[in-house]
Amino acid sequence: MPEAHQSKQNEPFQTGLVTGDFTAGYTSCMPTNAPTTAQSDAAAPDTTILDPHQIHSQAAALAAHLQRAGVAFLPQTDPATADEMAAWFLPAEDPQPASQADVPQVASPQAGTPHDGQSQAASQQSPVTGKNAQTPAPASNPAAPASPAAPASPAARPRRSDPVPAFTSIEGPYPGVLLPIADRQSRLDELAADVAACTECKILSDCRTQTVFGEGSVAPRFVFFGEGPGADEDRSGRPFVGKAGQLLTKMIQACKFRREDAYILNTVKCRPPGNRNPDVEEIANCRTYYEQQLTILRPEYIVCLGAISAQELMKTKLSVGRLRGKIHQYMESKVLVTYHPAYLLRNPAAKKAAWDDLQLMMRDAGLL
Repeated sequence: MPEAHQSKQNEPFQTGLVTGDFTAGYTSCMPTNAPTTAQSDAAAPDTTILDPHQIHSQAAALAAHLQRAGVAFLPQTDPATADEMAAWFLPAEDPQPASQADVPQVASPQAGTPHDGQSQAASQQSPVTGKNAQTPAPASNPAAPASPAAPASPAARPRRSDPVPAFTSIEGPYPGVLLPIADRQSRLDELAADVAACTECKILSDCRTQTVFGEGSVAPRFVFFGEGPGADEDRSGRPFVGKAGQLLTKMIQACKFRREDAYILNTVKCRPPGNRNPDVEEIANCRTYYEQQLTILRPEYIVCLGAISAQELMKTKLSVGRLRGKIHQYMESKVLVTYHPAYLLRNPAAKKAAWDDLQLMMRDAGLL
């Protein structure tokens, strides 16, 4: 969407990612005590079973939401701690009580383990075994209880945060005939004049300074498709000239070609008031303009910057996080989805993912 305000005016296109232990803040949720020996026959073990796959899926969805909301620090999972937590959510395959009464099994007892039943300190050193099953003593609270045997892993379930397979939004070739390069600029100029005279969106046409049509090579191999103009673009009439535009230029240069070699356009041609997202009707009113631009240019690659352009071009409601990492298809053009430069300015940790996306495109295009 429109350019975000950022204190660092010349921030490089870094690829560093802050990492950490995802479970560090949740250790207090883990059970620290082993199940204790019941004091009476009336007590029964808790048979509640939590689905670890559902918990993991919800946690991943929450993490993706926090990134979209602007959380700059999103640590990674520590596999060892995650496995330890998952073990507590799963029952043992064949739990057997240590006595005839009601002692829930935590780990298989070792035969012959001594137990005097006289001292609580002694009970802290050894669990109740079959040797003293008739006079069970209260179990201790060991600091690191043995994990129950893990059952057979169920079939993997799809998660909401998993990327989707590559797909095609609109099949077939571009409509009409391919214009000669010499005729493309004149056709784009005619279309730009139509955009400048457009008043389909009363709110946008009343508050705009000027329309922002697009600019770049008329025979581009790569097209960068943004969301909408910001304040700087509204004043200049050119796309991506603010701080997000400066970052986009560095991203393009990192791909081993120049900004002038690409073409840059937006989903809507007028700045929405207050830099808000364009609504559905505003996008629909501008659809014919960007579709004609793409038909004239017929690029080999279209890079969708952000959710608005990606969802509009690919005709989907999926997030950037689920669309990225794959090469999709729009008519004759290959489509790559990545994060908007304005989002990257607010969330520098996402630059690594954006750079991975661009490298995917570069490898496909033979630039790596």
